Amino acid sequence: MIRTAVIVAAGLGSRMCERTVDRPKGFLEIDNKPIIEHSISKLLEMGIDKIVIGTGYLSEVYEQLTLKYPQIKCVYNQKYQSTGSMYTLYGLRDHICEDFVLLESDLIYEKNALRILIEHQKADVVLASELTYSGDEVFIETDENYDLVNMSKRQEDLNSIYAELIGITKLSYSAFQKMCTYAEMAFEVKPNIDYEYALVGISKDVDLYVHKLNDLAWCEVDDENHWNRAVDAVYPIIKAREMGPVKRNILLNPGPATTTDTVKYAQIVPDICPREKEFGQVMEFISTELTKCIADPNEYTTVLFGGSGTAAVESILGSVIDQDAVVIINNGAYGKRMCQMAEVYGLNYLEYKSPIADAIDLEALEAFIQNSFGKVSHLAIVHNETTTGLLNDIEAVGELCKKYHIMMIVDAMSSFAAIPIDMKQMNISYLAASSNKNLQGMAGVSFVIAHKDHLEGTRQIKPRNLYLHLYAQYHHFVITKQMRFTPPVQTLYALKQAIIETKREGITNRYERYSKSWETLIEGIAQLGLTHLVPKNHHSKIITSIIEPSGSNYDFDEMHNFFYSRGFTIYPGKLDKLNTFRVANIGDVTYKDMEEFIHLLEQYLKRINR
Repeated sequence: MIRTAVIVAAGLGSRMCERTVDRPKGFLEIDNKPIIEHSISKLLEMGIDKIVIGTGYLSEVYEQLTLKYPQIKCVYNQKYQSTGSMYTLYGLRDHICEDFVLLESDLIYEKNALRILIEHQKADVVLASELTYSGDEVFIETDENYDLVNMSKRQEDLNSIYAELIGITKLSYSAFQKMCTYAEMAFEVKPNIDYEYALVGISKDVDLYVHKLNDLAWCEVDDENHWNRAVDAVYPIIKAREMGPVKRNILLNPGPATTTDTVKYAQIVPDICPREKEFGQVMEFISTELTKCIADPNEYTTVLFGGSGTAAVESILGSVIDQDAVVIINNGAYGKRMCQMAEVYGLNYLEYKSPIADAIDLEALEAFIQNSFGKVSHLAIVHNETTTGLLNDIEAVGELCKKYHIMMIVDAMSSFAAIPIDMKQMNISYLAASSNKNLQGMAGVSFVIAHKDHLEGTRQIKPRNLYLHLYAQYHHFVITKQMRFTPPVQTLYALKQAIIETKREGITNRYERYSKSWETLIEGIAQLGLTHLVPKNHHSKIITSIIEPSGSNYDFDEMHNFFYSRGFTIYPGKLDKLNTFRVANIGDVTYKDMEEFIHLLEQYLKRINR
C-alpha cells in the first residue's frame, strides 16, 4: 500500500507572473482553497500519511503548510532558478525510502486518479489521459505493451502518440533510485532537466506502464489559458463528480430544462452579499457574455432582472413605448400574453392575428401596418412560439420594420442560445429571454438585450412601473455593476456556469443536438400513428405540439403521471379547441433520451388501447 506522496513545487510560475508575484502557483485558489491544498486533501483521503514537498520559489509559503498538516515535510532546492523538476526530486533522495506517488503542485484533478494509481497492480505507473489540446502538452509514446518509450512536448519527436501526460506517477523505490543515478550523469551536461526526461532515460531498464484514462477531469496550470480552463471547465466537473451525481430527471417540458450537474453544483458557493464587488463581476460577466451570443457589446447591452421570462417581456413593453402604437403579432399563447400586458399598461396596441401553425403573411402584415391609424413606432413578435413550436421569420419581419422605421421587439424565450440570432442583421431593437431554457441554467433570471442608442432614447418616457423599469435598471447597472433590487444570487452563479458550458458546446452545435433529438421525436411519433401541429418547414425543432391520441381511455394527466414516475416530464397543450400536448427537446438531453421517451410512449399507447 502506498503511504507516501512527493510533490514537486519549486517552479517560478513565470508565465503567470501577475498571479504569482506574492504566491507560488500551488497557492492559486479555486473555491477559496489553494490548489495544492485540494491535492493534499485528496492524498490524505486516500490514506497517504507522508507528503514531501520539494520547494523553491517562495518556499516559506509552503513551509506554512507544515503548521497545518503534520504529515508534510518541505525540502528546499537552493538552485531552483537554474534547475528543473528532476533536480528538485533528486534533492529529496535522503527523505524517501519507499514507493511513492509523484505529483506536480499545479495540478487540478479528480480523486479517482489517485485511487486508480494507488490500487494499480503494477509497481511503476505513469498516469495519462486522452489529448486535451489545452496547450503545452507532454505527449507520450508507448510500445505494444503500453510501457513508456518516449515523452516530449514536440509531437515530431515521437513515432506515434498514445496519450498525454497528466503529471501523477506511481514510482517504486528502486525506479526512483535509478532515476537519481541517471540524473546524476545528466546534470553534468544539463542541470535543468525535468523528471520526465529521467523517466524516459530509465524506460529501457524499468517497465513504466502508461495507464490511460479517457474520461478524467484534470488540468495543469502553466499559463492564463490553463487557469481559465481550470476554473471555468475542469473544476466544475470535478466538483460535481466528487460531490456525487444528482438524480436525473428528463424534463421534456418547454422550460425549466434539464441541467448538468456542474450547473446544479455551481449554486453551492460561500454566502456573499450581492453588493460586493466580486459578485458585481459575476453579473458583469453574465451581461457581457449574453450580449456576445447575438450582438456586439459595443452597440448592445444586456439588462438583468430577477424573475421569469415574462418579467423581461413586460419590462420592454412597459418601458420603451410612449404614445405611438405598437403592433403585436398574436399567433399563440405568448403573443396573446403580450397583448394582455399592453392592455394592462394602457398602451396603444394593434393586435395582428396570424394562424397558429402557418408562416406570417408578410404582405398582409405590411398592409396592416400601412392601414393602421396613427404612427407605429414598435412591433412585438415571438420568435419561437412556445405554444406550438412555430418558428416565426423574424429576419423577414425585421426587414419590414426597417422599411417603415419601426423598432422590433422579440420574445426569444425559447430560441435564444439555440437558434442563431444576429440582432443587427435582423434589425432587432429589444430582445427578451431567460436563464432556464436553451441556456440550460436555473429558473429565476430573465434579461433584455437592447440596442444602447434605442434604450438611451427611452430615458424621458414616464415610468409605468418600478421593479421592471428597463432604463432605470440599465442605468443603475452601468454605474454600479449591481441590480437595483436584490438579485437571485445562487441562480446567477448557476447561470454563469451555464453560459460557460454554452460557449464550450457552441450555439450551432447545441442546435444540431436539439435538432437530432427533434428528428428522433418526429420519426418516433409518426411510427406510433401520432401527428404534430406545425409543418416541418415552419418548425423550430425545439418544442413540438402533438395531437393527443384518440380514444376514451386516453387522459393527459394519467399519461403525465405514467412518464413522471419513470423520470420524464411532459407538458399539456395550451391551445383553445385543440387537444394537444407538448414535448420539448431542450436542455441537457440527447437523442438517446428521446428514443427512451418514444419507447415509453409506445408502452403507454399499448396500455390504453388494449
